[in-house]
Amino acid sequence: METLKIKTENPKTKKAKLKISGAEAIIHCLLAEGVDLLYGYPGGAIMPVYDELYKFQDRLTHILSRHEQGATHAAQGYARVTGKVGVAMATSGPGATNLVTGLADAQIDSTPLVCITGQVPRHLLGSDAFQETDIIGISTPVTKWNAQITKASEIPEVMAKAFYIARSGRPGPVLVDITKNAQFDEFEFSYEKCTAVRSYEPYPKPEENAIASAAELINAAKRPFIIWGQGVILGQAEEELKALVEKAGIPAAWTIMGASALDSDHPLNVGMVGMHGNYGPNLLTNECDLLIAIGMRFDDRVTGNLDTYAKQAKVIHFEIDPAEINKNVHADVAVLGDSKNSLQQLLPLIKNNNHDGWLSEFKEKYRIEFDTLISKDLNPTKEGLTMGEVIKEINQASKNEAVIVSDVGQHQMIACRYAKFKHTKSNITSGGLGTMGFALPAAIGAKMGAMDREVVAIIGDGGYQMTIQELGIIFQHQVPVKIVVLNNDHLGMVRQWQELFFERRYASTVMVNPDFVKIAEGYHIESNRVSERKDLKAAVEEMIASDKPYFLEVRVEKEDNVFPMIPSGASVSDIRLK
Repeated sequence: METLKIKTENPKTKKAKLKISGAEAIIHCLLAEGVDLLYGYPGGAIMPVYDELYKFQDRLTHILSRHEQGATHAAQGYARVTGKVGVAMATSGPGATNLVTGLADAQIDSTPLVCITGQVPRHLLGSDAFQETDIIGISTPVTKWNAQITKASEIPEVMAKAFYIARSGRPGPVLVDITKNAQFDEFEFSYEKCTAVRSYEPYPKPEENAIASAAELINAAKRPFIIWGQGVILGQAEEELKALVEKAGIPAAWTIMGASALDSDHPLNVGMVGMHGNYGPNLLTNECDLLIAIGMRFDDRVTGNLDTYAKQAKVIHFEIDPAEINKNVHADVAVLGDSKNSLQQLLPLIKNNNHDGWLSEFKEKYRIEFDTLISKDLNPTKEGLTMGEVIKEINQASKNEAVIVSDVGQHQMIACRYAKFKHTKSNITSGGLGTMGFALPAAIGAKMGAMDREVVAIIGDGGYQMTIQELGIIFQHQVPVKIVVLNNDHLGMVRQWQELFFERRYASTVMVNPDFVKIAEGYHIESNRVSERKDLKAAVEEMIASDKPYFLEVRVEKEDNVFPMIPSGASVSDIRLK
C-alpha cells in the first residue's frame, strides 16, 4: 500500500505523549475528531476497542445495531443530515463483510463515513484464521480510501488521514482495518489532525478563464436550463444556487440527490429530472440551448440514452471531482472546483435577466402533467389509496418541515416527486446504488443527528423487511422516528417493469407479508394501520403529533404504477405519462 506523506496542523509542536494501548488510542482519535456518536456491532476481533469504549460512555455514545449493514446506513443518515462524518464499527470476517453494502452506497452517493473493523492478529494474516477475510481487498472498489493497521503506533496517523479523506473534497467512505495485536500493544500516543495528503487535491481552484467562459454562455443564452445535484448540498452552496437562479432568471431542476437545496415552492424550481422525474424538465432538456449542470454526475437514470441527450445544447459542468468531467456528457465549459467557491466567483459576472417565455414552457408542460397524472396521484377518485396522497398528507401535517428518508422502489420515486421541502438536507435516500433496506436505519441515524426535526421514513413492504430488525434500536433508545410503510403486497417497482415490459409475468414479486402492526407492537412502538381514505388524514396527523416512535402501515393499491417514466435506454424525449 502506498505511503502518503501527511502535513499536520502543528508540525513544529509536539503534544505530551502518553503510553496507552492501541484500542484506547482509537477512542482518543475518535474524540479528537469530534465524534460523539457511532454505530456498530461487537465481536472477537474488535473486542479490545469495545472494552475501551465501555470506559468512555460519558463522552462517546455507541448505538448497537442489530446487523452491521444497519450500522452503516444509520451512520449514513446521521452524516447526510448533519454534514459530519458518520462512524460505524464491526468485527472481522462476516462483521466486516456485512459493511460492504453500506460502503458501496456511501461511495456512489458521496457520503462521508469512517468504518473501523477488527482483524485477526498480524501473525495470522493470510492463514485463513477463524473469521479472517481480506476486507482491504474486498472494500477497495467501494471506498474512497482504506488502510490496514498492524502496529499500534500507526493508529494516530492513519485515523487522522481517514477522517480527512472521508470529509474533504467529494466526500466518501473510508475503511480502517486494525489487527488485534495492534489493539493490545502499547505505544506513546499523540494526535494531530491531518490537513493535507500529498498528491491528493480535494479542492481544485476554478480557473478564471472557465468562470468567464461560463458567464459568457449564461448571459448569451436564450433557453438556459440548470440541473443541480447533491454537490450543491455537500458544498453548502444553497444560497449561491438560489442567487444564480434568481439573478439570471433560469429555470432549475434537481436530481433526487439534490432535492431540498432550493425550496420546493420557489417559482424557478421546475421539478425533478430522471426516469420518474417531471414531464417538463425531462422533455425540455432536449430543447434548451444551454445546460448548466451543478454538482451532478449525469447518471444514466437522469440522462437516458446518451446518444440523444441534450445534443442541441452547449453544456457547462460545475463539478469538484475531475473524474466526472466528460465521463458521460461532454462539457463545452468545465468548471472544476467546490460548488460554493465556483458560484461565488461566477455571480458577479452574471447579468440580471429573465427568461419568462422559456419558463412558461415548463409551466405548460407541468399543466399537462398535472391534468394527466398529478391530480390523480394526489386527489384520486378511485377507491384504493395512492402513495401520492399519503405523501400529500405528510406534507400538510408536517408543514413541509420534515426530513423525508425514503427506501428504494415505487414509494421512493413517489416520495421524491411529491415531498415538499423548505430546508436543505431534508431528502435522504439511496440514489446511486438503490439499496433496499436503507431507509429504516438511515432514518434512525438522521433523527439522532437532528433531534429537533421531524424525521419520517417512507418504506415499501419489501425493503422494510430487509432491515426490520433495526426496530430494536428504536425500542432500546426510544428514537422518536416516524415510520410509514406503503404496503401493496408486491415488490412494486419490479412488478411495474414486469407489467410494462414482461407481459405481466409477475415472477417472484408477490409478497406474503406478516402483520407489520403486531411486529411494531412487539417492539413497544405505537402503531396504526389505514386502508381507507376516510381514515388517512387523521392517522397521519396523529403520527406527526406524537413525540414518540410511531409506525403507520398504509394499505395502498396493489397494481398502481409510477409515472412519468422514461423507459430504460430511451431518450428523455420519450418520457411517458401513462
